[in-house]
Amino acid sequence: MPNVKSAKKRLRQAEKRRLRNKAIRSYVKTCIKKVLAAIEAGEDRDTLMEKVRMAQKAIDKAHSKGVFHKNEAARKKSRLMAKVNKYLLEKESK
Repeated sequence: MPNVKSAKKRLRQAEKRRLRNKAIRSYVKTCIKKVLAAIEAGEDRDTLMEKVRMAQKAIDKAHSKGVFHKNEAARKKSRLMAKVNKYLLEKESK
């Protein structure tokens, strides 16, 4: 444990940030899982794209708050869209 006053304050700030970042990461994961669940359920294009927009917005917000590095945010969005596009192409071809 820190002994210096400024170190104690830093510890408190770091803990607040950690909890905030954890909540944001959890929300992003939930949004992504909702998109993947919609793909598994075979939902229609409009519903799926609305969930994709929500997930992308959550990822962008997390990046802007410093929770994700820009490349991590881009990678998450890219992988999500690759799965969505693959699903939509398979659905159209049927």
